[in-house]
Amino acid sequence: MKCDVRRASWEDIPAVLGLLRELAAFEGKLDYVEVTEARLAEHAFGPHACIEMLLGSVDGEAVSYAIFFPHFGSFRGRPWLFLEDLYVQPAARGTGVGRAMMSELARIVVERSWAGMTWGVLEWNLAAFSFYERLGAVRANGHVFMELSGEALERVAAQ
Repeated sequence: MKCDVRRASWEDIPAVLGLLRELAAFEGKLDYVEVTEARLAEHAFGPHACIEMLLGSVDGEAVSYAIFFPHFGSFRGRPWLFLEDLYVQPAARGTGVGRAMMSELARIVVERSWAGMTWGVLEWNLAAFSFYERLGAVRANGHVFMELSGEALERVAAQ
């Protein structure tokens, strides 16, 4: 098996969106997916692009994607890579493509002289915790992700 990881291009938008939908289904949140090919392309490649994407393949077939972006770490005074999504199709797990994706993300951080990388893991996803811990990742200072969206966001914005 040959694993390959590369930057996703415009032409990869349908593949990335398909994999994103698989991730949503895996998490039981397919009904929440609102992103379209046009919206994904706009945010990845448009004039105000705010995300970057990787596409992973095994033997030429797209099986994995990552969406990431910088966020500023105030304590260190440098950007961090925030990994929004990393998904590997179940049949491709164990092929090395997940490790190759993480290696490419780590290279990006090092090349850009950023402080590190961070991401969230669903508390029930023990396989993901195990994978990341084998890479040397640790849980981040007890931080818990919070979210403000929908009606609550509208209410706060109107105050």
